[in-house]
Amino acid sequence: MDVNEFMQKLEHPLKAEVEALRSIIREADPRIAERVKWNAPSYYYKLDMAAFNLRQTKFVQLILIFPKGLIKDASGLLLGDWKDRREARFTNMEEVRAKTPALQKVVREWIKLVEKDQ
Repeated sequence: MDVNEFMQKLEHPLKAEVEALRSIIREADPRIAERVKWNAPSYYYKLDMAAFNLRQTKFVQLILIFPKGLIKDASGLLLGDWKDRREARFTNMEEVRAKTPALQKVVREWIKLVEKDQ
């Protein structure tokens, strides 16, 4: 199933925010590909980069995976202290808009990190 088909069938209280975030991530770098993995839209470029956790319904949870090392994020977007991943949370469309520059910066830095090791 492709992601657009998946999203048409998705019932989630923050579906509009998920759709907005999908666009923001893809617009950050045209090399990023999207697929359904872990029963949610997920993103990759050479390696897995991020996936939504759609079981969460009070906010949109985006899990970002950093197999090549963590990215410094002074914006406060990235939460958690796991060895190789962080999460970003979005509770409404206003937060999505406010955090867009930080999310796109993280995505671009992630691409640079992956490219550096190739």
